[in-house]
Amino acid sequence: MEIKEAQFIVSNTDVEKCPAADRPEYAFIGRSNVGKSSLINMLTNKKTLAKTSGKPGKTRLINHFLIDKEWYLVDLPGYGYAQVPKAERLKWEKMLRNYILKRENLYCLFVLIDSRHPAQKVDLDFMEWLGVSQIPFSIVFTKSDKLKPVELENNLKAYEEKMFESWEVMPHYMVSSSETGLGKEEILTYIDHVNKNA
Repeated sequence: MEIKEAQFIVSNTDVEKCPAADRPEYAFIGRSNVGKSSLINMLTNKKTLAKTSGKPGKTRLINHFLIDKEWYLVDLPGYGYAQVPKAERLKWEKMLRNYILKRENLYCLFVLIDSRHPAQKVDLDFMEWLGVSQIPFSIVFTKSDKLKPVELENNLKAYEEKMFESWEVMPHYMVSSSETGLGKEEILTYIDHVNKNA
């Protein structure tokens, strides 16, 4: 699948104000500075669709983009280490929980993980919550171009071992790089497959 058109629809902080739940929806989330906006721009062939920044916490709203007039791609605020006041961070977390739990047309949540780092508690806790809440999700390991192939392989293996401490089966995952385009075809094919089999 190749994305031909990506149209910004709306940004907001309230799941009740999201577009009508009449199309499949795929949301992207991850710790601040994981490369989420860059990945979205790579998938859609638009360099400035999602705002990128070297400073964590740039995305602060639920951002809806209509893809080829068929499905929604959603850019969600990052979680974790954004340097924002605690009160605002708690507000973000409530907004995210409401969106994830209440959005009935959310077909899959893509959880982005920086492939360069060992498993982080904040990510593991978040995915465990998704599992308990029965939210369908896939893991996308980002920034794979920053590692040598053997380093990447070792990091993924170590991550799997950590996941197996809590999970019987490793959740579906893909490896990506917004610099080289790795993972683009796999992610879009996965979305296309889910759309066709929903």
